[in-house]
Amino acid sequence: MKSFPFPRFANMLLLGLLVPFFTAAQTAEDFRAAAQEALTAFDVPGFSVGVIKDGKIVMAEGFGTRTAGKVEAVDGNTLFAIASNTKAFVSSSIVKLHMEGKLDLDAPVRDYLPYFEVYDDYVSNHMMVRDLLCHRAGLGTFSGDVIWYKSALSAEQVIRQVMHLPQAYEWRSGYGYTNLMFITAGEVIKTVTGKNWGEYVQENFLQPLGMDRTQTSVTPLAKLDNVATPHLSRHDNQPIPYVNWDNMGAAGGIISSATDMLKWLELQMADGQWQGKAIFPEGLTATTWRPHNPLAGGTSFTSAGLGWFLRMREGHRLVNHGGGYDGMYSQVMMAPDDNLGVVIFTNSMTGLSSALTNYIINSYLGISTENWLSSAIDRQKRGDQAWEDRHQERLDARVMNTSPSLSTAAYVGVYDDPMYGKIEVKQQGEAMQLNFLTAPQLNATLSHWHYDTWLINWEQTHAWFDFGTVQFELDNNRKVTGLSFDVPNDDIFFHEIKAAKQ
Repeated sequence: MKSFPFPRFANMLLLGLLVPFFTAAQTAEDFRAAAQEALTAFDVPGFSVGVIKDGKIVMAEGFGTRTAGKVEAVDGNTLFAIASNTKAFVSSSIVKLHMEGKLDLDAPVRDYLPYFEVYDDYVSNHMMVRDLLCHRAGLGTFSGDVIWYKSALSAEQVIRQVMHLPQAYEWRSGYGYTNLMFITAGEVIKTVTGKNWGEYVQENFLQPLGMDRTQTSVTPLAKLDNVATPHLSRHDNQPIPYVNWDNMGAAGGIISSATDMLKWLELQMADGQWQGKAIFPEGLTATTWRPHNPLAGGTSFTSAGLGWFLRMREGHRLVNHGGGYDGMYSQVMMAPDDNLGVVIFTNSMTGLSSALTNYIINSYLGISTENWLSSAIDRQKRGDQAWEDRHQERLDARVMNTSPSLSTAAYVGVYDDPMYGKIEVKQQGEAMQLNFLTAPQLNATLSHWHYDTWLINWEQTHAWFDFGTVQFELDNNRKVTGLSFDVPNDDIFFHEIKAAKQ
């Protein structure tokens, strides 16, 4: 395996010389070298890096290109989707409103959204606003994301479907990362303020901080310059269009730059103060950074706060969150007791942002960075191989030279799932068309795979999945009763759709 050179202070760490502090000039020079190494090693189009230490910007710069195959330099003002790093803006909004007496964190969600309902009546009645922000609602990780993904449903319509999702663990006694509860929190903001979550964030955080380039929707991007393009890393950095996430925007809708986001980190680490102004009440971070939901695994302390994740690393407190958007990953991390913050935004779907963020944080904190890049590349390769193995398993299981049980006409019709909605199967010439009536961007044609299972040929390229099949389920009398999906991926769970034929 190719060896990766380390910046000179990492070599010092290898010699056992732990250096707790570096000057801004040394840090920026070393981090630029590390970023260039990562750009090549991960083979990505580009990314931006922002570092703030003791209230001073160490760097806010870009590496590589905004679009693969083009000369479009990334810089500190280049816009990227920050995805789930939006959650900290929403949790800060909720806590700010609580501290101002405009809502109660510990009030039932139904006080604000009477239609809110989950898998159990008692939980539906007693779920607090606070519960929405720390992944303890009893729903499985990413469960229900198929409801909103590329869907025409509004945020409220998405929330109204949550009642059909199964319970994954005891309420408040486990962990399941849930975008749906942050979508719900966004609607709570709307009920309390009369403004949607994006308008509230714009007025209360973005404008006062001078985050002038930051957007709360992809819609304005077509009229802006210096915008990064999303890419599919597993398809040789294929550029793809931006996907509209407005219906789940409170869980992941912000688009920002390294320069803008450093202002947000400075505000957080100063507990609401920015350039002599109080942007949010003192003590807000004591709530959002307070452990609410401990995460199992390993020997180190890790917990979900409100819109943040919290951990200890060799005696240093870390506050962080990652983000994954179609064709873009991001990472935000603070060591608040060390007055240190890092943001990295990429236009690829790789582990670069996490690896480089940890490298920079560890370098400042005097923690070994030995093999940081080679280890990250190894993890990336293992993940890529797991993806390929999962697909190969299905290719190997295909039974050739089989025929459908029934004529094409028997499969045609409308199928309905209370959680998801209607899916239509139509005959299109000699082929069949699969139409997702609430999410036409997911439409596909079908070609026979084996027996009563058909290959899904998506009309669009999708970031989180590609290969997929749908099986037509038959009863004992060979009557088509429903659909079941197998679309292997880690994010959008088509297997949750159990559509019965109408």
